[in-house]
Amino acid sequence: MKTWIIQQKRSAATRYETTRLIEEGGPGTELILHPSIDIIVSKEGRRSIRVKNKMVEIPDVMIPRTGSGTGYFGFAILRHLERLGVKAVNSSHSIEATKDKLYAHQIFAEQGIPTPKTMLVKHPVNANLVERELGFPAVVKILAGSYGKGVYLVESKEKFKDFVEFAHGIKSDEAIIVQRYISQRPGQDVRVFVVGGKVIGAMQRSSIDGSFKANITRGGMGENYPVDAALEEISLRVAQALELDVAGVDLLYGPDGSYLVCEANSAPGFQGFEKATGVNVAKAIIKYANTKV
Repeated sequence: MKTWIIQQKRSAATRYETTRLIEEGGPGTELILHPSIDIIVSKEGRRSIRVKNKMVEIPDVMIPRTGSGTGYFGFAILRHLERLGVKAVNSSHSIEATKDKLYAHQIFAEQGIPTPKTMLVKHPVNANLVERELGFPAVVKILAGSYGKGVYLVESKEKFKDFVEFAHGIKSDEAIIVQRYISQRPGQDVRVFVVGGKVIGAMQRSSIDGSFKANITRGGMGENYPVDAALEEISLRVAQALELDVAGVDLLYGPDGSYLVCEANSAPGFQGFEKATGVNVAKAIIKYANTKV
């Protein structure tokens, strides 16, 4: 079987995941950088595509690892391959829905999945409305981001006004979302891995520098976390809502032992997760990809 791991570029941040997927996939599994792909749209619908100026046979299945960094060209490549019959783990549709944090939360709200109360704001902003609806401190996010980037904690209405003015000065058309700050266990959250409609493990992440963000990629500490019925149910609902074959679901601790969905990721990193839990994530992804063909 021929499998493509599709990325935008080679980077140190994704090297571990790429290497592990290729190891588990074995012969026929290779990394393809989508900027090296040229697409030609014609009625013939040929079973080949141009990579590095050479015509090659398309794969049986692709595993996109572009996540929130997927731009117009990346989506065009994924959709073209899907139209040619290549199975995808995850689909372009699910990646696009997950990338837009506001749209994802709209889907969660529609399906009754608990999340922190969320607002969309743009310049000029009504800080009084944000204070009345969410209160401060509040969490501010850009609409697309990963690895904890583009997520900020603003502690007061005045600092919120300053932040929005600053963001507007950098990119005047940038809309941002604001969420109620969940204070039950600051600096801690749970990353749950879902593959093929099954929860394969969970990891508690804890900040070690006093930050409210606990991402492993920015120095957070990970440890194995038991999967209970409530955690499994909400994680599966998130993956199903976004139609994700592979999902990294980030949960916040709510009141009375409940969970709230912070966000989901379509190309979650798993180096820290494998180390903390002992779960072979790469093997699970490859095994599921094989079932799609």
